[in-house]
Parts: sequence; structure tokens; C-alpha cells
Amino acid sequence: MPRTAPAPSLESAGIFHRDYLLVTLGACALVFLAAFESLAVTTVMPLVSRELDGASLYALAFAGPFATGVIGMVAAGNWSDRRGPVGPLYASVALFALGLLIAGTAASMTALVAGRLVQGLGGGAMTVALYVVIARVYPPALHPKIFAAFSAAWVIPSLVGPFAAGLVAQLASWHWVFLGVVGLVVPALLMIVPALRGLRGTPDAGTRDDAGTRPDAGTRDGAGPAVGSTPAPRRSSGYGRLACAALAALAVLGLNLSSQLPTAGGIVAVAAVVVALIAVRPLVPRGTLTARRGLPSVILTRGLAAAAFFGAEVYLPYLLVERYGFSPTFAGLTLTGGAVAWATASAVQGRLGVRLDHRRAIRIGAALVLAAVVLVLATTVLNWPGAVAIAAWVLAGGGMGLMYARLSVMTLALSSKEAQGFNSSAMSISDSLGAALSLATTGIIFTAYTATAAGGTTAASFAGVFALTAVIGAAAVVVAPRVTAGRPSARSS
Repeated sequence: MPRTAPAPSLESAGIFHRDYLLVTLGACALVFLAAFESLAVTTVMPLVSRELDGASLYALAFAGPFATGVIGMVAAGNWSDRRGPVGPLYASVALFALGLLIAGTAASMTALVAGRLVQGLGGGAMTVALYVVIARVYPPALHPKIFAAFSAAWVIPSLVGPFAAGLVAQLASWHWVFLGVVGLVVPALLMIVPALRGLRGTPDAGTRDDAGTRPDAGTRDGAGPAVGSTPAPRRSSGYGRLACAALAALAVLGLNLSSQLPTAGGIVAVAAVVVALIAVRPLVPRGTLTARRGLPSVILTRGLAAAAFFGAEVYLPYLLVERYGFSPTFAGLTLTGGAVAWATASAVQGRLGVRLDHRRAIRIGAALVLAAVVLVLATTVLNWPGAVAIAAWVLAGGGMGLMYARLSVMTLALSSKEAQGFNSSAMSISDSLGAALSLATTGIIFTAYTATAAGGTTAASFAGVFALTAVIGAAAVVVAPRVTAGRPSARSS
């Protein structure tokens, strides 16, 4: 495996040249499995919750991996900076597989959530380690191609994952949705092993960012870098960033568990939100939490969009199964529709290029997500046919595809070379923590309404969730026009 830039003929051969074939297939397989698991769990979780009597921990099963994933991202970045990506990749894959094993053999919802937390920690670290491997193995000319392959590895599970997971759960058991993936993780890693020889040690200048993370970790678009200029980001040590990430994750977990405290739950919830916001400040550009024009609003819009979309999406199959009597397989097709719309809109906006400016694309995308969540809320409250909610989620996917790629491009376009790593990391952290905080809060609402109903979940349980995510979506619509500034900012932090 080459360690230096190959001859032009080798670069033109592409990522499937024999020298890169195994690492390309192995890396894409790991991304595919992580994407499949994310979508599959959303499909089968209503069944898991019912079987394990775990409605009170439903949201934590989703918010927890988002939160621990942030710790994994920062930890793997720091480790890769100091020792190279080999150790972080092995450790992250082991954690990911261990989490799947724990969740797949769980006999209680508590055990399943524990497995999901470990899985999230490994998954977040794995994406970072993989991107450091890519930066070290492939020449820059091939980076757009391998990133495009990663994007495709996210789209394909969107098409087959929900349906396949529902089918496995119905014909066998939901346990195999977790356990079946474990057997595929090891062969995928083994394909990468030959490329890892000689990758220990500090990477060369220009192959890493100062956060040790990849641009756009864990997103569904494949936007590449753009040229821009902003000054250097906040300065903080790797250990300081890791401590902040851990504190934010603990705050999210505390927020999830606050509903289990009948007397002090409200105080714990408020304190958890405050701690999470304080902890995230060093991890994002200064002015993000106050929606300062330009890059800070780009990062904030990204987090708000993720919070509105994912906060509603994880409850949509639950709604269709519990309130409309859909099978898990059919309910999972709702996620497929949204994912296909996401990929299609992302491709369309790419073809439009400068004919659709960034600000307009982001405003339209945010408006579509808000409209979709409002339609799902109306379907729940007014007892409209489930088909309305399914169609609405196609609209939501289209909105996300339209604005997510543009937010990625704007983040890098508004970043100088020395700030690209920090700002890209901030975008990923905004994604994860936005979704995690949203899911934690919706979990509190869902649990509160469900606890008051002797028969379990009610329309009000779901309506409360979709009402909150609609408010978050409205906030994204308000912030979206601020992604462009009247004049270039003198500072990004």
C-alpha cells in the first residue's frame, strides 16, 4: 500500500484500483453498517419498547448514542493526532461491536440502552478514525471520490435498511437486527488492516485538522471542501475539549433521566440543559448560541435542523405502529421515503449550483422541515390518515437534503485553512448535540403524557413530541436567514 502520492496514472485509476480496493471496500462497509444500524434501530425500536416495557427509556435509546458519540469523536481525534489512526480504529470498532452485542442480548430496556451508549461511543470514534485513515492512505486527488463513496454508503441503507430490519424483526426477532451486524463488522475491518501498516505516529502537516476530526462527520451529504477565509478558531487543549464533550454528554444523559425523578426532576432538567449549553460553548465558534450572523448561524441552523428532524423522525414509526396499527416493515418504509427524498434533493441542489444561492436553499429547506413536522402534528391531533404523515416525511427529507449540503459547503467556505478542522468539528457536534437534546426533551414530554394514561401511549403523547419539534423547526426558520452576513466577520471565534 503506497504511503506517498502515487503516479498520476494511479490517481486516475481511482479508489477501486488494486492498491486501494480493499481499504475502499472495508471503509465503505463500516460506514454502511453504521448507517444501516442507525436506520434499522429506528424501525424496530417500537417493538423493542413494547417487549421490554421500556417506553420511559425510548428517547434515551436514541439520544444516548448521539451524546456518547460526541465523546468518541473528540477522543479519537486526540488519539489519532498523537499516535496515528490505527489504535483508535481498532478500539472504536471493538466498542461498536461490543455495544451491538450488549443490545442484541439485552433482556431489559436498561441493558439495551447501555449497549446503545457503548455503540454510540464506538460509532462516533470510528467515523473520525476512518477519515484520518483516508487522509493518510489516499492522495488528495482521490479524496472527493472516496467521500462520494461514503455518501453512497449512507444512501443505500436508507433504501433497504428500514424494510430489511422490519422484516427481520417480524420473521425472526429484533435481537438479530443488532446481532446480525456484529458478524459483518470484523470482515469489514480486516479488509482495511493491510492499509494500516505504517500509519502509526503523527500525521504529516495538512492531513489532519486541529480537532482531529473529519469534515461533516456523520451527515448524509457528500459536500466537499470549499475555499474561504476566516481566522483561527478558539484555542483549547485536546483534553479540555474532551472534558467539555464528556460534560455535555453527561448533561444530555441527566436530562433524559430527569423524568425518573418525581420531585426534583424539573430542577435536574433545567440544570442539565444549562450545563450542556455551557459545555458546548468551547466546542463551537463564538456567537453560535446567540445566532451571530455568518458562520455561527450556519452552525446553529445545522443543530436546530437536526433537532427538529431527528427529534420527530424517531417517533414517526412509533406513531404508525401504535396508533395506526402498521407493521414494523411498512412503518419503516416511511424512513426510506424520507431518505430517498433527502438524497434526491441533495443531488438536485448540487446540479443547481450558483443558480440557487446558499441563503435561499437553506431558508427553503428549513421551511420544508417545519411544514412537514406541522403536518405530522396535525395528523396526530386531527386523526388524519397515516398516509399524510408518510407523505409529510418525504417533504422533510427533501428539506434536509436541500439545506444540509449547503450548510456543509458554507461551513468550509467561511473557514480559513487553520480553522477548517475546528469549524467542521463544530458542525458535527452541533448535529449530534442538537439531536440529543431534542430527543431527551421529547422523551420527557412523551413519558409525562404516557404516565398519565392508564392504557399506555395516547395521541397526546405523540402530539407533545411533534409540537416541541415544530417549535424547534420554527427556530431554524428564524435563524436560517442569518447564515449570510452583511460583511465578512473579522473573527470566527
